[in-house]
Amino acid sequence: MDLIKAQQDKSVISTNTQGRGSVRTVENQPPSHSLHCVKAVGSAVPVMASVRWAFRCQQGWKPSRDEWLQAARSVQSEEMFRIGQFVFAKDAKSAMAGRLLMRSFICEYMELKWSEFTLRRSDRGKPYLENPPKDLCPVDWPWSFNVSHQGEYAVLAALQGLQVGVDVMKTTMPGNKSVSEFFRVMTRQFTEHEWSVIQSSGSEHQQITSFYRHWALKESYIKAIGTGLGFNLQRLEFHLGSDAVAEGRVIRQTKMYLDGEEERDWMFEESLLDADHHVAVAIGPTVEPDAGLDPLATYLSNTPYPFKLVSFSDLISKAKPLTEEDPTYWDSYQLSY
Repeated sequence: MDLIKAQQDKSVISTNTQGRGSVRTVENQPPSHSLHCVKAVGSAVPVMASVRWAFRCQQGWKPSRDEWLQAARSVQSEEMFRIGQFVFAKDAKSAMAGRLLMRSFICEYMELKWSEFTLRRSDRGKPYLENPPKDLCPVDWPWSFNVSHQGEYAVLAALQGLQVGVDVMKTTMPGNKSVSEFFRVMTRQFTEHEWSVIQSSGSEHQQITSFYRHWALKESYIKAIGTGLGFNLQRLEFHLGSDAVAEGRVIRQTKMYLDGEEERDWMFEESLLDADHHVAVAIGPTVEPDAGLDPLATYLSNTPYPFKLVSFSDLISKAKPLTEEDPTYWDSYQLSY
């Protein structure tokens, strides 16, 4: 995701009684385990599952011919065509990784076969599952999922009963501009308060790090609500907590203000995938509380877990061919290096 141009695109089970109802939650189960129909013993309350996956799709994945052609056959034909149009291999790999993350997630957590569902995009680019089945587990809350890719990583965040949006950003110094000139170009993307925080962060590198942190927060919200590029980012203002973002842990202190009013129905999880990659997950309401159950209160009462690294083998463990093999697809990919 380039800021100057548009961007599109362990096992812990606990029973909670702190919200308005008792709901079982499941956090970040490994890809080989399916959770869609897990039920609390002795009751028929919704399962609240949460998934956070990260895939190193650049230096961490240098596909062979067989791997690239297998990946291509494992996505829908229109997506295969779209990915094949990228000029640079890094963009093609990121897009491919995003599609594989979503299909793998749907197979594992919704128990759908790879070839028996279709992914679509909304008019504003948000991915969704076309005609999701309604009879797998009738008491479960519906899933929301989102992907992002930038720098070394492609990531997926998914959650039941709540809206979710995710954005990953790599901290990089401006290539052909000074930091002050870069900030001048981006002035209208942040409020006075946010610029004050960014520009008082310390060294130029620390200021850039704070800039990308704020940007990831804004993008995660925009992607959760699916409004696309037309949203005025100055309507959003983020107030950071006192804890520093770090690898291996998740913080939830950041508050969001929309048009000057604090949005208490939204929360944000932040973490580092490594020293250079910041990831933000926006979580907000999507369904009315049912039978006295409050999804956000339930989710907040449980410990968040960092993103789990998955491998290419994980992503294609349930893959089935959706298209015929096209040997020229590999030739085109090699030319993009």
